[in-house]
Amino acid sequence: MIPGEFTYHRPSTVAEAVAILASHGDEARPLAGGHSIIPMMKLRMAAPEHLIDLSGVADLKGIREEGGAIVIGAMTTQHELIASDLLASKLPIIRETSLLIADPQIRYLGTIGGNVANGDPGNDMPALMQCLNASYKVVGPNGEREIAARDFYEAAYFTALAPEELVTAVVIPVPPAGHGFAYEKLKRKVGDYATAAAAVVLTMSGGSVSSCSVALTNVGDTPLYAAEACDILTGSTLDADTVNRAVAAAEAITRPASDGRGPAEYRTKMAGVMLRRALARAAERANG
Repeated sequence: MIPGEFTYHRPSTVAEAVAILASHGDEARPLAGGHSIIPMMKLRMAAPEHLIDLSGVADLKGIREEGGAIVIGAMTTQHELIASDLLASKLPIIRETSLLIADPQIRYLGTIGGNVANGDPGNDMPALMQCLNASYKVVGPNGEREIAARDFYEAAYFTALAPEELVTAVVIPVPPAGHGFAYEKLKRKVGDYATAAAAVVLTMSGGSVSSCSVALTNVGDTPLYAAEACDILTGSTLDADTVNRAVAAAEAITRPASDGRGPAEYRTKMAGVMLRRALARAAERANG
């Protein structure tokens, strides 16, 4: 199908983009990579009267280290995340996750900002950002604020972002050197959303887990930060009983839909399987 009529805007600054959003309210939508909004427009499931293309805003691009954190501009593409030497050395789990998103053609245009801001529970980066305790820099008519990824997602496609605000950057604390990490994703075919996926970042000290973070993808209306599972795992040696209890706690917070990826019960169990695999691989990396 063909999208309805709309006015196309291509601002060159964040201030200009925010002003356009503020002046047109709910009738305006930002355009990042376009992989979510354009298909919806073609199906007439979305019909914004104003489309704001952010690709010309240079300040929304780039990856840098700043005060013990990595700052990634919202319009940085998945391909650029994969190619970044800085991320490879400081946050290798981002490259690992980006390589599991869709296919190379989509990764050349798909952006980290679009992935985290859309509120799609099937997107991979939101759960990863919760696992990494990231926050999002947001700019609107009233200035800039920062929202923790763990507080950002409210329901499917509903977030803490106001209609006139833009996500401008993702801020991620740098994990300690030698941390273990893994993103395990089960999907039906290349390019598909996850049937279930799990992100794990942990550190080990003296054979025990000194810190642990776990989040799940596409097994609820939002990405899920598994706080109870993290508490169970921290201080343990990752013995079988502890891992079983942590997996059970993570499975308990899932609320997947039954769909073409399988019945809800299956998807919950696959979230547990992905968590087991991610824990084993993260621990191997931390110990290696």
